[in-house]
Amino acid sequence: MSLQKTAVIILNWNGKVFLEKFLPAVVKYSSGIAEIIIADNSSKDDSINFLETNFPEVRIIEFKENFGFSKGYNEALKNVTADYFVLLNTDIEVTENWLQPVIKMMENDKNIGACQPKLLSYNDKKKFEYAGGAGGYIDKFGYPFCRGRIFQNIEEDKSQYNDAVEIFWATGACMFVRADLFRVIGGLDDDFFAHMEEIDFCWRLKNAGYKIMYCPDSVVYHVGGGTLPKNNSRKTYLNFRNNLSLLYKNLPENKFHRIFLLRFILDGIAAFRFLAEGHILDFIAVAKAHFSFYFSIRKLDKKRKLMSHRKVSCIYQRNIVWDYFVNKIKLFTQLNSSDFSK
Repeated sequence: MSLQKTAVIILNWNGKVFLEKFLPAVVKYSSGIAEIIIADNSSKDDSINFLETNFPEVRIIEFKENFGFSKGYNEALKNVTADYFVLLNTDIEVTENWLQPVIKMMENDKNIGACQPKLLSYNDKKKFEYAGGAGGYIDKFGYPFCRGRIFQNIEEDKSQYNDAVEIFWATGACMFVRADLFRVIGGLDDDFFAHMEEIDFCWRLKNAGYKIMYCPDSVVYHVGGGTLPKNNSRKTYLNFRNNLSLLYKNLPENKFHRIFLLRFILDGIAAFRFLAEGHILDFIAVAKAHFSFYFSIRKLDKKRKLMSHRKVSCIYQRNIVWDYFVNKIKLFTQLNSSDFSK
C-alpha cells in the first residue's frame, strides 16, 4: 500500500527543544511514505535555522505571526496537497509503523472522517496520556474525557483498550483526517485559537455523517502541556469559552437551551471552587469565558446555519462530573455502555 499521498504536518511555535528530540523519529519512520512538513508560527527560538541546517529534507512553511493552533493549521494546509493529513504535535514521539495501520483502516472504510492512534505518556510509558488516551468522548453537558483518562485519573495501559472502536473525538496531538473532508467541513475553527478545536471539528464531521475512530495498532508517546501548562488561567479561559462555543454550534437547537442552563450552574460551581482553592485568576477566567461567549453568539449563529445537526453516536448520556466526583467512577470500563448514544 502506497502512502505517498499522506502529509505529516507539525505546527511549531518555539519548539526547537522538541524538534531536536522528536523530529528524528518522525523522519526515520515516515520518510518515503509521507511528506513531512513543519509549519512555523513565527518562532523566536532559532527553530527555522535548526531545521534548515539539520533537516533539509523537511518542508518548512513559515508564518510571520503566531496564528495559534487552529488558524495555524488552516493556513498551513492551504499549501499542502495530499489525500490524508496527519496533524502532529512537536512533543510527540512516534514509533515504527505508526502511519500504516491508521491509513489502512481509513482506506478500508470511506466513512471514517478522522482517526487517532493510542496515545501514551512520554514521561510514564506505561500510562495513557491526558490529551487523548485511547480515544475521546464527551458527556451530554459537553465535558470531555477519554478511554484511559477521566479527569485527573489516568490509567495504565494493560491492553484493556486494544480494540478498534468508534469514538467521539480524536486527539489534536495526533489526528489523521481525510484532506477533502478537512476542507469541506471548514477546517479547524480559527476563533478557538487553541484547546477543544479538535472536539468541535470531530463533532462537525459526525454531524455530517462521518465516523471518528481509534486505532490501537498505532502507538505514539506525548509529553503534553507543551504550549500552556495545565494550571494556567489562559488555558482555563480557552477551555470554558471554547466548550460553550462547540455546544452552541453543534447541539440540535431543541437541546442547547436546557443544556446551557445546567452548564451555567455547573460552571458557576467550578468558578467558586477555583476561588475557594485560592485560584483567583482561574475564577476570573471562567467569568471572562462566559462573557466572551455571550458577545460571540451572533457570530456563532452564522456558523450554526452552515451546518446540519443530527443525533450522533458516542455521547455519554449522564453527567461525567457527577459520576466521577460523587459516584467515584474512575475508570472508563466502569461506565455502562448502554449510557452512550448509538
